[in-house]
Amino acid sequence: HEAWQRRLVEAGARPTPIIDRFYFRSIYFREPSGVLFEIATIGPGFAADEDQAHLGESLSLPPAFEHLRGQLEGILTPLPDPRRNLVKGLMR
Repeated sequence: HEAWQRRLVEAGARPTPIIDRFYFRSIYFREPSGVLFEIATIGPGFAADEDQAHLGESLSLPPAFEHLRGQLEGILTPLPDPRRNLVKGLMR
């Protein structure tokens, strides 16, 4: 990300510092007409805090948002797990 920051500064942009989003790191900058862009790393990824075989089975939150769990679980609509239908189809 440091290299991207340097390139953006050289191009006249004003990138943010590197922001740790727990699952990835990001920098942000605005292009001349004001559109906000994000450059994010691929890792560490969403498997940073849960087993890859069980990704998405429960709500995982980065530590900075864990204190909001009660509120979030009350307003978020659970999504169907497409893997369940796949397994059911294979069992027929």
